[in-house]
Amino acid sequence: MSEQTKNFWAGVRAALPLLIGVFPFGMIYGALALNAGLDKPASQMMSSIVFAGSSQFVTTQLVHEAAPGFVIVLTIAVVNLRHMLYSASLAPYLASLSTRWKILLSYLLTDEAYAPSIVKYERDGVTPQAHWFLLGAGLALWTNWQISTALGIFLGTAIPESWSLDFALPLTFIAMVVPVLKNRPAIAAAFSAGAVALVAYSLPYRLGIILAALVGIAVGTFLEGRKSPEETL
Repeated sequence: MSEQTKNFWAGVRAALPLLIGVFPFGMIYGALALNAGLDKPASQMMSSIVFAGSSQFVTTQLVHEAAPGFVIVLTIAVVNLRHMLYSASLAPYLASLSTRWKILLSYLLTDEAYAPSIVKYERDGVTPQAHWFLLGAGLALWTNWQISTALGIFLGTAIPESWSLDFALPLTFIAMVVPVLKNRPAIAAAFSAGAVALVAYSLPYRLGIILAALVGIAVGTFLEGRKSPEETL
């Protein structure tokens, strides 16, 4: 087995535990998209083209609430700001790739693909075939998301409310976040964003998400700038 193949399947295996939480999340999105007024092709195409679960989830809620267009655009932009941070942290490990590879991996870069990839890269350092790991994790998640979205769209409102599938989303994010909370700035950013999200939950149009994200980024950036290079927990 080639090194490329080994890294690819290692990425797939690393993503498998997260798929358990992502699958019901995709089903919920598919059902909510229909309830928000999107037709079936548009709902599925959003998963195929946008491929950003949190953004899709927020979009359907804002559309359902008839939020103004600028609020939807602003909210999605802020929610996706984290991908700039993901890209910046992965850049040193993928800098030598061609533009085509970078475009493909940027499309497949999600929270769930980033979490196991950055853990591997920080452990192993820069290696020639490291990008195949991210490719494997990203494709596994993309396939899972398309299938779960399609199933949610197909079942629609037939999904019983008693299933309470929404529990899977916070559990998935907890599983992703905890392994990368290795220093004080990261922990402070996570806790401050979570606290603000709870306090600002009642704000209209999900503006609490924007506020929480901005506070978390500000706290993490401030503390990171004050941290000495050797400081760890």
